[in-house]
Amino acid sequence: MKKLKVLLLTFALVSLLVAPGLVKAETLMMATTTSTDNTGLLDELAPKFQKETGIELKWTAVGTGKALKMGQNCDVDVLMVHAPAAEKKNVDMGALKDRREVMYNDFVIIGPDSDPAGIKGLPVVQAMKAVADAKAAFVSRGDNSGTNKKEISLWKVAGMAVPDKAEWYIQTGQGMIKSITVAEERDAYIMTDRGTYIKYSANKNGSPELKVLVEGDKSLFNQYSVLAVNPANCKNAKYELATKFSEWMASPSTQKAIGDFKLLGKKLFIPNAK
Repeated sequence: MKKLKVLLLTFALVSLLVAPGLVKAETLMMATTTSTDNTGLLDELAPKFQKETGIELKWTAVGTGKALKMGQNCDVDVLMVHAPAAEKKNVDMGALKDRREVMYNDFVIIGPDSDPAGIKGLPVVQAMKAVADAKAAFVSRGDNSGTNKKEISLWKVAGMAVPDKAEWYIQTGQGMIKSITVAEERDAYIMTDRGTYIKYSANKNGSPELKVLVEGDKSLFNQYSVLAVNPANCKNAKYELATKFSEWMASPSTQKAIGDFKLLGKKLFIPNAK
């Protein structure tokens, strides 16, 4: 009987030592836009995802252009980005698949209270023209991100070439928060997604130097989607895990968590999975 107790105790101790290795979480690698990272949304969602699925989510936050390239190069398993036209192009070329819309916010143009180009309250196209006419300082991310793609499209809609040679047009090649900091230092205008602006405002205790001046235009709608890397293009892509993440993002509980995520009492993203 004594030997039996010793054996059972030994087995229990060995089990405790071995068990963590047996239940090691699977890892899903994601490329995503800076806004989902800068705002803290992923820090909120990732632990919930691992708790509910046993899958550890790791991500690299870059501009959408770079994220799409990472998907093409088989560097990740899944993407969460916000450049619909570029996303659909990558689906058509076979690099990505299963595009699923999961949430949205909108773009806004922010700038100093002095508003040197007088753009406050203008429709976005008129605002872009006014900035160019006044040669007022305007900061661009210049990094092929989803935000940068949207900004470039607005110059074109306004009937102008992108003013990338103009002295007043400042390209940072940086993420959103860092680019906003540059705009603040230069008393410049900049376009950002609203979620990142709210985060920037929270960092300033609700009193940001740069204010929202242009908003509400339908063209400023900003859709975020999840896309799986196509295993037909990348044989080592963890397609099953990517699918689980996409389904989890669209689940009622996660959609509620996205809608409940707030700073300064404001929603940063609005869930809209179908």
